[in-house]
Amino acid sequence: MNRVLIADDSPIIRKSITKSVEQFSETMVVSGAVANGQKAIEWLQSNFADICITDVRMPVINGLELIKYINEHCPWMINIVISSYDDFEYAKLAIQLQALDYILKPIDEQQFISCLQKAVEKQAQVRHRDSTQLLIEKLPYFRQWIDRWIEQVQTINMETMPLLIVETVEVFEKWVGNDNHLLNSLSNVWLRTLIEELFKTNSDVILDEGDDLGIGDKTLSLDKVRGYFRLCAVRRLEEGAFLLMGAMKNCRNDQTSRCVVQIKAYIEEHFAKKISLQELAAVVDMSKNYMCSVFRQETGMTILNYIVAVRMKMARSLLLNTSLKNYEIANQIGYDNTEYFTELFKKYYSMSPMEFKKRMDKR
Repeated sequence: MNRVLIADDSPIIRKSITKSVEQFSETMVVSGAVANGQKAIEWLQSNFADICITDVRMPVINGLELIKYINEHCPWMINIVISSYDDFEYAKLAIQLQALDYILKPIDEQQFISCLQKAVEKQAQVRHRDSTQLLIEKLPYFRQWIDRWIEQVQTINMETMPLLIVETVEVFEKWVGNDNHLLNSLSNVWLRTLIEELFKTNSDVILDEGDDLGIGDKTLSLDKVRGYFRLCAVRRLEEGAFLLMGAMKNCRNDQTSRCVVQIKAYIEEHFAKKISLQELAAVVDMSKNYMCSVFRQETGMTILNYIVAVRMKMARSLLLNTSLKNYEIANQIGYDNTEYFTELFKKYYSMSPMEFKKRMDKR
């Protein structure tokens, strides 16, 4: 939501600009419309705005003085100058004050709409730039938070995601300080960083900018700014988390199936050796926790239990087809301790290896 402040001493012009602004986009609203720069400054001392559209010549305080005030006290705002005077000096001063554009009255509708579009785009670009720079500055610290998000998304853990979102927004608030207007763009940069981490270069995930329709009032008082932008960030992260988990779920079927096949093949080839979870994680290029979660979801059993199952099936085969003793079978399937092997076999087949062999031999 882009909130606009209009300053013009003509009531007709204020109404006309208000109508044009609100017809331009449902995400752009006129929060305040005042008659001069003094009233605009008083309004800004109690309310928040993203964009100021101001006339140049107004009583009490003119538009250029208003822009100077905004640049000093509300530097996040974008200024557009409108004037009836085709005066190069005014245009030059407006440009020196970094006004986005200088439009002459009578206002050309298409030119004005184009200017509004440019203002929205510039605001998004500046906030994206500032948010990206902020993340770069916090790089040593935010790694642990990115890793927490990656694990939550990869395991599609919706239960604890709301708490993680709240905790993440609290961290963002510390990072932005008083620049609460950066919270939503910071959330977008955060989510794009996650997409790159999760999907690398093979991502079809499309992340839009999101909106805050229905969250805040048309006029946002300064005492509600932090709460409003915090709520925007929470909504954005919720939307993003849902999108990422959906994308992860869609692409996980093929990926996890291949992962499980790789794990099973590796275990079946190396079951006689000691196999660590870290070793398996390196084989499939996944984190240990994620690999274990994927395997369990796909097979209904843990990796360690699968290793035992493979070894027990091999032990059964050796009992039926060879005359090897228990300790020899134990050694061949990866156990140094014969008693431990016997205990596992009994737990698995409900009888000891010798009982199993005798029973099978009678058939």
